[in-house]
Amino acid sequence: MSTDVAADVVVRPIRDSDVEALGRVHATCWHETYDHLISAAAFENLSPRRMAELWTHMAARGEEYNQFAALVDGEIVGFVGSGPARDENPPRERELYFIYLLDAFHGTGIGQKLFDAACGDRPGYLWVAKDNPRAHRFYLRNGFTLDGAEQVVPFLGEEILEVRFVR
Repeated sequence: MSTDVAADVVVRPIRDSDVEALGRVHATCWHETYDHLISAAAFENLSPRRMAELWTHMAARGEEYNQFAALVDGEIVGFVGSGPARDENPPRERELYFIYLLDAFHGTGIGQKLFDAACGDRPGYLWVAKDNPRAHRFYLRNGFTLDGAEQVVPFLGEEILEVRFVR
């Protein structure tokens, strides 16, 4: 994938009509991102249909949430979401909940466009898998730093160790 793909990308707010495509992309991104952290058995119950059902609820979120999809040639290739902090004692008022981009589009600038749409240059924080060096580099480039906080979270019936970045 060449870097000029980013010039042809459309980043727009998520719509109710996107849920099926978001389900497919979300399931694929989870496989691409977490296959080295989660067993194959855990992924057996993950389906685009179940992810689309999740998106049915997430697409209806209110204005305090920033949720965008990136489209190339009319197809969703990634998505991002941010909103009010969910932690009990958050280091910032806003949290980046998720940003996923299909592996084929890594390095094209689309991830940055998604990030900018949801977060801009505002203060915020996020949790990310400790064993995700590519994501760590991305957040460091965007002015985030590790603050030393870690948490173990359930993921598809297993657990992932996450670290917190703050800006």
